[in-house]
Amino acid sequence: MMWLKFALRNIYKNRRRSAATILAVALGFCSISLFHGYTQETYAGVATSIIHGGGVGHLTVFKQGFSERGRLEPEKYLFDEQEVKKIQALVKSISEVLLVTPRLNLSGLISNGKTSTIFLAEGVVPDDDARLRGEFMLKGGGLDSQTPSAVQVATDLATILELVPGGNAVIMGNTFSGMVNALDVDMRNTYNTGVDATNDKFIRMSLEHAQLFYDTQGADKLVVLLDNIQHIPAVKAQIQALAKKNGLDIEIKTWDELATFYHQLKSMFDMIFLFIFTIVIVVAVMSVINTMSMTVIERIREIGTLRAIGVRRSGIKWLFSVEGGALGLLGSALGVILTISVHFLMKSMAFTFIPPSSSAEVTLSVQLDIGFMLVLSLLLILLALLSAYFPAKRAAKSPIVDALGHV
Repeated sequence: MMWLKFALRNIYKNRRRSAATILAVALGFCSISLFHGYTQETYAGVATSIIHGGGVGHLTVFKQGFSERGRLEPEKYLFDEQEVKKIQALVKSISEVLLVTPRLNLSGLISNGKTSTIFLAEGVVPDDDARLRGEFMLKGGGLDSQTPSAVQVATDLATILELVPGGNAVIMGNTFSGMVNALDVDMRNTYNTGVDATNDKFIRMSLEHAQLFYDTQGADKLVVLLDNIQHIPAVKAQIQALAKKNGLDIEIKTWDELATFYHQLKSMFDMIFLFIFTIVIVVAVMSVINTMSMTVIERIREIGTLRAIGVRRSGIKWLFSVEGGALGLLGSALGVILTISVHFLMKSMAFTFIPPSSSAEVTLSVQLDIGFMLVLSLLLILLALLSAYFPAKRAAKSPIVDALGHV
């Protein structure tokens, strides 16, 4: 306690220099915390967008081998109607599962009578899809189970084909048996996929109409929604055990295994964060080192006096180390205040921007990670303490007579 009292008095004595150092530490703390909060908010937002907005769910069940050969021979990796019902019954028996719904992907040509272009589509159960998407459901409503021919068309694709709500088009393609098939579709509304590369190709339709297009009663996957993302590993293991027990040859993919973009984004932000973190920490530490080095030089005679009245070298080191740690503590405390203030300022102003390769606006926001801020505070205090230790160590080695005569 005595050392802390001396440290605070010395900080106040050189208050201008101390204030500059504390501000440097605080700004470093704030910038690191805000960027960390931004990355965590981005990760959470992308995960939610993929799971609910993209309709991927937490887990997806495929027939074994689908990931390697499913796109080349889709008819061989299709669950038939009985298999779909059996898997649904088994998976629904797990308490953490909220929803199990079949899906069927298809592709072909879509035409408005004058213009034709390729399309990619996903057949979904309308009621299940509405439950899975939740708040991501379009304001104009989703698909309607009472009108199987209704489809949702991606915005750019609708523009290309000059389709408007209430209009109709024709989709054409081959069935699994190789026969050419064509179906009428009625445009219910448009939706934005959120990605420029897919916004001119995608269609969403009912599973019933998709099965009619391919002349099948099967599905190529089943999407599983859980009550909590933390339950994914446990539920995946349970589904695998149940499938093995019941003779079902399946493979299960988690949402992040199906989202290559998520891993690419996370790797990029992690590298940027490490780069910024390193630079900011170096600047903050150098600021403390500079301040404490000047303080030690100015107080050589004080050090000599303390040594002359019996203070050991370890006491001198401890005195200045506590002073450096106090600078780190005050800087971290101010950094917490700045971080919280900027967080609420950003929240109130609701800045928006359009990310790269996206066609939808998102709100700029950051998370307040209290655990991270606590760890960062401890790290800065420790680094500030060590930054003060080495200049004090050199000064403590000075002979008492030389220190007393220092000018």
